[in-house]
Amino acid sequence: MSALAYDGLAMTGRQLRRVRNSPGLAILTQLMPVNMLLFFGYVFGSALAMPGREYRAFLVPGLLVATAAGGLMTGMFQAAADTHRGVMDRFRTMPVSRAAVPLGQAVADLVVTAIGTVPLLLVGLAVGWRIEGSAAGAAGAVGLLLLFRFACTCAGIFLGLLTRSEDAAGQLGASSFVLPLLSDAYIPTDHLPGWLRTLAEWNPISAVTTALRDLFGNAPVPHGAAWPVAHPVAGSLAWTLALVAVFLPLAVRRYSHGE
Repeated sequence: MSALAYDGLAMTGRQLRRVRNSPGLAILTQLMPVNMLLFFGYVFGSALAMPGREYRAFLVPGLLVATAAGGLMTGMFQAAADTHRGVMDRFRTMPVSRAAVPLGQAVADLVVTAIGTVPLLLVGLAVGWRIEGSAAGAAGAVGLLLLFRFACTCAGIFLGLLTRSEDAAGQLGASSFVLPLLSDAYIPTDHLPGWLRTLAEWNPISAVTTALRDLFGNAPVPHGAAWPVAHPVAGSLAWTLALVAVFLPLAVRRYSHGE
């Protein structure tokens, strides 16, 4: 086994033990999207043009992607906490692969996300959401969702290493909550003003959300949308791979160089 794989597994195990030692935080994190599904689905669903049941089917993929985008906040806070407390400095003094530390955190987050997605899917099924496409399409949707989470976590880790402060990371991470609001995660973009629709459709969250709706068979691809939304699978892969290609090397470089 290579040094990167061995050290990466060790770092992944460390991060998973952190989650195990803080079960309350993990439970609250996983309950938030379920609460949002019930709130948005039943409170806002009746106020929209589409019937409530259809809106909840429309909403579930959006909440899945919004939860995946939360990797930005999670990765940022955990990396900043380890940096602020001197954990990263201790790791740098050890014979550990430089890429293993950020990669281990990202992979551990991916495992937790995969497990935490199950309750949201079950509640979605209970309120009327269904997988109306093929099994292969549904598997592709889940894979794309996890890849997007990995990309967001890589971006968050780099920003956390950059800020080096838990307070700054918490404030910056909280501001990322607005990103799903500027997308089609919760509402269609058809009736938005021109400039706002363009902004929303070039948001990576919109591309991934539209791809999930298409692969799950919940909604057709909008006509006349920007390229990432008009070609959602290709657009999602392009955005996701670009994020990984930019932020993963930056995170490894930032960790390696320290201050």
